[in-house]
Amino acid sequence: MSRKSCLGMESPLPHHVVELIMEKLPAKSLLRFKAVSKQWRSTIESPSFPEKKLKHRQQSGDPDVLMACVRPNDLKDRDMQSLRIRVLGSSSLVKIPCKGNNMLYLACISSFDGLVCLHDTLKPAFVVNPTTRCHRTLPLSKLQQLRIDLDYNLSYGMYKIGFGKDKFTGTCKPVWLYNSSELGLENDTTCEVFDFTTSSWRYVTPAAPYRVIGNLDSVYVDGSLHWFTECKETKVVSFDLHTESFQVVSKAPFAIVRRFDVLMCATWTTACAYPR
Repeated sequence: MSRKSCLGMESPLPHHVVELIMEKLPAKSLLRFKAVSKQWRSTIESPSFPEKKLKHRQQSGDPDVLMACVRPNDLKDRDMQSLRIRVLGSSSLVKIPCKGNNMLYLACISSFDGLVCLHDTLKPAFVVNPTTRCHRTLPLSKLQQLRIDLDYNLSYGMYKIGFGKDKFTGTCKPVWLYNSSELGLENDTTCEVFDFTTSSWRYVTPAAPYRVIGNLDSVYVDGSLHWFTECKETKVVSFDLHTESFQVVSKAPFAIVRRFDVLMCATWTTACAYPR
């Protein structure tokens, strides 16, 4: 029987059974099955399907996907292959699609529903699903555009995008939080959130009440992103991704945080800090 004839036949199984089978299939197979019928495509692309598949994966113990940077030791080598993923327990490498070739990106330490946010100081960030290789390129943030307009070589601390998830709506949100007085802006800090519905960055006011330490990754815990403050007495400031509001949640267990001397990480429910 030809492939065309097979695709034209209706499945003898109820669709809810087909969906249960789909939840167990690898992403590579699902990409092919989207072409079988409109119903199958709609099921695979529905917002609830990734959550069901993720739940099944967590219960089954299937291997996670670890994103790795594969490059020569010389960072100036133009032939470097910088964006790759590796499946734990496998020797295979898969290229992550990006705009332009041989470009280095920073990866946010948090990921959700199979999505990873990759970013660069002066280039468009993008959100990618390494397994399916589907991705969404983000426009330049206002911070990035301002730095480009002023001067590429502007002496200004590097800041990293935070990437978190609104735990009530399930919406992932890339967030820039940076000290802004050095840029001639009015407030001590400025916050930008990317809105996937309008495909644009927007300001959130008021921003963080204290200056924050650049060069450190923000940490996502239970619906909020967290940063260390740049104060005489170091604090932890939190940004609720649902209400989009800031608050100081605690004092750090040390007096002063110096750049690169301490890291913040997360367990399932708690933010942790430790010296390098």
